[in-house]
Amino acid sequence: MDALAARLDPEDAIAPQVVRALRDAIVRIELPPGATISEADIARRFGVSRQPVREAFIKLQDAGLLAIRPQRGTLVQRISVEEVMNARFVREAVEAAVAREAAETRPRGLVARLADLLEEQAAAATRNDSLNFLRLDESFHRALAAGIGRDFAWAVLEGIKAQMDRVRYLSFEGVTPMPEIVRQHREILTGIAAGDPARAEAAMRAHLREILASLPRIAAAHPDYFESRAARPAE
Repeated sequence: MDALAARLDPEDAIAPQVVRALRDAIVRIELPPGATISEADIARRFGVSRQPVREAFIKLQDAGLLAIRPQRGTLVQRISVEEVMNARFVREAVEAAVAREAAETRPRGLVARLADLLEEQAAAATRNDSLNFLRLDESFHRALAAGIGRDFAWAVLEGIKAQMDRVRYLSFEGVTPMPEIVRQHREILTGIAAGDPARAEAAMRAHLREILASLPRIAAAHPDYFESRAARPAE
């Protein structure tokens, strides 16, 4: 997180940058579930006043990532299985529709853009570079939505999938091999390139249901990271 703090741009609004940096640190488990942080410490690490940090804490609390406890510090929320499942349900509904529309319309340049990202992702998998792989995974899905003019749909998903992102990061620890995710993305791309809406939609649904199988294993491997209730069975 200190490396992220060093890249804050003083010419841009500070609070949104702190939000992004802290969110990344939480998603990557650099700030693990259950950890306690303080405004004073984070302000010192970022070299900023406490006001933008306070604003960032409030936004991250709204996203379900932090719990602000007056006089006791701020806690990184443990992962809620229920919130993960709800986010996954909404994400599948939205992105299945995005994949179908992309296959129906095949906008100019979209297939080539997705193919380029997929090759970069495959290279990251070969290097076992999970951080870059996760970034490229995000870029693939964002580019797909943007390619058919559904930027707003992706913005909505970004606001609700924070808990899911933490599970996705933990899934790289031998639960879901990166080459398998590349294979799933390739199947989505094949359906779009072929102009086959049913295939593209089915591939996207299968991809986003991967977490249903991996979540119980991840929760069992990291019980301290999750709320005490057991993981629910697959939907």
